[in-house]
Amino acid sequence: MDTRTSSVRVRIDQLRDCLRQQGVHALLVPSADPHLSEYLPARWQTRVWLSGFTGSMGTLVVTLDQAVLFADSRYWEQAEGELAHSGIDLVKIATGAATVYIDWIAQHVEPGHTLSVDGQVLSLASAHLLTQALERRGVGLRTDWDAAESIWQDRPSLPAQPIYEHLAPHAGLSRKDKMSQVREAMSRHGATHHFISTVDDIAWLTNLRGSDVQYNPVFLAHLLMDGQAATLFVGRGKIDAALQERLASDGIQVADYSQAGSALGALGSHDNLLVDPKRITWGLREQVADGVKVIEAINPSTVLKSRKSEADAVHIREAMAEDGAAMCEFYAWFEAELARRQQATAQGLPPETPLTELTVDEQLSAARARRRGFVGLSFSTIAGFNANGALPHYRATDEAHASIEGHGLLLIDSGGQYLGGTTDITRVWPIGEVTAAMKRDYTLVLKGTMNLSRAVFPKGTLSPMLDALARAPLWSQGIEFGHGTGHGVGYFLNVHEGPQSISKAIPDATMAMELGMITSIEPGVYRPGQWGVRIENLVLNVPAATSEGTTFGEFLKFETLTLCPIDTRCIDRSLLRDDEVAWLNDYHAMVRERLAPRVQGAALAWLMERTEPLS
Repeated sequence: MDTRTSSVRVRIDQLRDCLRQQGVHALLVPSADPHLSEYLPARWQTRVWLSGFTGSMGTLVVTLDQAVLFADSRYWEQAEGELAHSGIDLVKIATGAATVYIDWIAQHVEPGHTLSVDGQVLSLASAHLLTQALERRGVGLRTDWDAAESIWQDRPSLPAQPIYEHLAPHAGLSRKDKMSQVREAMSRHGATHHFISTVDDIAWLTNLRGSDVQYNPVFLAHLLMDGQAATLFVGRGKIDAALQERLASDGIQVADYSQAGSALGALGSHDNLLVDPKRITWGLREQVADGVKVIEAINPSTVLKSRKSEADAVHIREAMAEDGAAMCEFYAWFEAELARRQQATAQGLPPETPLTELTVDEQLSAARARRRGFVGLSFSTIAGFNANGALPHYRATDEAHASIEGHGLLLIDSGGQYLGGTTDITRVWPIGEVTAAMKRDYTLVLKGTMNLSRAVFPKGTLSPMLDALARAPLWSQGIEFGHGTGHGVGYFLNVHEGPQSISKAIPDATMAMELGMITSIEPGVYRPGQWGVRIENLVLNVPAATSEGTTFGEFLKFETLTLCPIDTRCIDRSLLRDDEVAWLNDYHAMVRERLAPRVQGAALAWLMERTEPLS
């Protein structure tokens, strides 16, 4: 048994001792923080610390005699490896949004017993579902205890990085104008006040950025608005005096992060408070006095920030071109380095230190860092060779990574944060010889990417309704993938954002596709122990002209934003129709035209070769 799994067993045993001392029979540990973020600051990585499972999503439940982790198909293989010998069982669930853990708790916690969960990291929407299930079972719920505080002796403190402004020209709309738009929405809801906890909403609304969360240019904060003013609750010292003055001139006062709950508690019976139940915690909602009318609806800022303006789109296209140029430089170097090493081997020269998945991360990140407007990566680079590519959220580490040698497929999913936009792209490259089976999978995935990319649809179409377009070529061959087809992408913000989601999610009205939304298209095929294929582009919702004009309403289509060749060496041409070949050739012509002025030498030669038309 290794040190990691031993420490997990020790921590679970210590936790159970605490449960007994508190008179609690089970503990729920969601992957969440007080802002319900996807990517968590170190202080709220409780589930990772307790279980040893490092995936970005998962739910842990610990009883006095059982420990169970719930994870979706993106993490099954990873979870099985990381949980081995830990005493924690894996429960496989369909999607990360599934609430199977609630049913499990209701079945395994006896009537009259008590479940504990830190209310400060439990969403209000989840709390509603959990409370209903526990009441039917006769199980008590305790939400005032943060169990991690009892056993996590070296628990990280709150991040203290400074906050800075996102300035013009990249910030095209002032915070005054953005807050005016939110206040208009508040008025439509009949709300006098609005409380926001989601950090990307706050960053967008205030035109501020930070670095409290790895890969996301956001900061920990809450915001309480009324019809004229707002209070931003942040850590002391994170905003300097000059920036505080500028915020004050726009009607935003700064208060200590810890005072957010008290401010909610100070609202009176004459106040109407708007909150988003999916984006506020149970603990903060509990601070609101009984006499306050609470209106539950989606944060207006969540909808507003998803609709990028024409000015935003100009900067985003520029960021995509810079990102594409970086990839040309990297891939030109990478292919030349592979060829040089293969030649050295053929000449019988002594072997060199091999190229690895870590090399890909290092060199690609360095290429991005040289581009104009680059701020940082938008997520940890996924470079998976052969079997590692079959893990959708794989990450190479110093302890576990593959050398890139021999034959097979290399999947690279990466992205950058630029002042003018956020990028996210996946490409698959042949290493040595690739098999007919690999080419078949690659071509089917490409067909799915193209099928959805070419869609024309009525404005307001619920985004999950488009999901089948990308899956259809795979379904026709009896192939499926377990993750969503597409997620929203922020504007120099989180690489994953809503409200749209091209997936199997149950649609609701907030998921309507509107002008200016940016979404990924990323179908895949994953063969455990063999290889993985995923081809991902980002697309922008733009107006579509139809032969019927506006007789049947407004229509939208996708503008492909991502600029990087799609490797044609892996294509089984017999599986592509002529119209699909035409789309690919048109895409490559655009990539060549946009990127050629930004690269030179080997990178330009690589670009020209990889964008040659497919016949």
